[in-house]
Amino acid sequence: STQSTGLAFLSMPPKKDDKKGGKSKQIQASKAAGKGASSSGGGKAKKKKWSKGKVKEKLANLVVFDKPTYDKLLKEVPSYKLITPSIISDRLKVNGSLARRALRHLEDKGLVKRVARHGAQSIYTRATAGKD
Repeated sequence: STQSTGLAFLSMPPKKDDKKGGKSKQIQASKAAGKGASSSGGGKAKKKKWSKGKVKEKLANLVVFDKPTYDKLLKEVPSYKLITPSIISDRLKVNGSLARRALRHLEDKGLVKRVARHGAQSIYTRATAGKD
């Protein structure tokens, strides 16, 4: 009797596609097949690989003023409304410590005026014509 049932599925006609089922039935069938194959596993076959994250491009900022950059500092920076070491570092492509020294230099010359001082940042503005 086992031999007759073993051959019975070979003589059956192929299953007709049910149009009402659609993709969801196929997905359920594939999930069921997947569960049967790895019933003892419990997890996915491939482990998730963690991304390295976005690598920030290294800035090649100047550590000493060259002539064109120093001229730009004297000409353009005093015309900015808001002046911080971060802004100077970003726009003139100099490093932060050089930007802080430059701001102190401009303040000594009277080209900029300090508004606020904090441990992390100093805020300056342009020196107005009518000094008090």
